[in-house]
Amino acid sequence: MQIAVTTPTGNVGRHVVAMLVRAGVRPRVLLRDPDGLAPGIRDEVDAVTVDQYDADGVAAATRGVDSLFWVDPTTGGEEPLADYARATAAVVRAVTDNRIGRVVFQSSVGAEKRHGAGEIDGLAHTEAALDDTGVHVTHLRCGYFFTNLELQLDALRAGTLQVVLPLDQPMAWVAPRDIAEVVTTRLLSPTWSGRCVQAVHGPVDLTWRQVADILTAATGRRIRVERITDHAMRVQLHQAGMTDGLVEAVLGMSTGLREDFVPEQQRTVRTTTPTTLAAWAYDHLRQRIAD
Repeated sequence: MQIAVTTPTGNVGRHVVAMLVRAGVRPRVLLRDPDGLAPGIRDEVDAVTVDQYDADGVAAATRGVDSLFWVDPTTGGEEPLADYARATAAVVRAVTDNRIGRVVFQSSVGAEKRHGAGEIDGLAHTEAALDDTGVHVTHLRCGYFFTNLELQLDALRAGTLQVVLPLDQPMAWVAPRDIAEVVTTRLLSPTWSGRCVQAVHGPVDLTWRQVADILTAATGRRIRVERITDHAMRVQLHQAGMTDGLVEAVLGMSTGLREDFVPEQQRTVRTTTPTTLAAWAYDHLRQRIAD
């Protein structure tokens, strides 16, 4: 069985690759720069240099592939949804031309809305396009990544996180490594078929107030969270160098899910994964915040 993995150096992909290698699989990894692979992994994979926005290149890179883990690449452009559409066209072309049997797609909680959730709308578009191909596909509706906190190290060191969501609104938080376990088991399992939606919700839904308390206990540094206006967040994102289009796409991921949104998949034993935010923060944030 030939398995291909996109974004193999990403927060989820690097764990997927390692898990496949441990399972005795030699995966084909698609990435722009093979030098980005960890030294110990390079001899265990077949690396193909490709831009995921290049439909011809992706189709060529996935010839002979039986199963594919697809992650839409991170966009930093002025029109993020147009970038998602280009990536979607590439995976659809690859699946169609190469008759790939199974696809596991990394989507997000909120994609079920289809419209009105900022950058998540791009993932919804990919879901729908893959469905139209008739391929056996599992859409992983993932919660909020723990690793997103690593983008706010300066704020954590200063002791304050600023958000636009209500501070007492619970949402799913998940460790990328737990997502990778779900991805890997799906890629290796021969028992599923058709269109599947699998939520990956982490161990428990958390409010931002609870997150602040957990981070305080895990890191030994007092962390508080405050809600700011959408305008204030726009200013921050612009100051971080984001384009107007990207600012709206990023902000929309929060604003689109704060008004009466209920995830399509409820929390069950199937959607719950084990790694807690407290354990992850102790391992990944404690020292970095102290530095």
